Amino acid sequence: MEVTDKAADLAHETFDKVASTTNRAAEALGEKGEQLINAEQHMMKNCRGYVRGHPLTSMGITAAAGFILGFLLSRR
Repeated sequence: MEVTDKAADLAHETFDKVASTTNRAAEALGEKGEQLINAEQHMMKNCRGYVRGHPLTSMGITAAAGFILGFLLSRR
């Protein structure tokens, strides 16, 4: 019976360690996700500001990108 109790205790300790590690990983991923969302919002704000400040340049870049993308996709 003593061996069984030791095995059960070891199993519980291992489970607790795995659960703790999993929780820490989930928290870290949550924090990184928030950081990515904030970075994306900041980049979109900067992009909108650039487009408003340089509308003709933005249109030219968009047209060139569309042309290149269309050319590359038509070659398939």
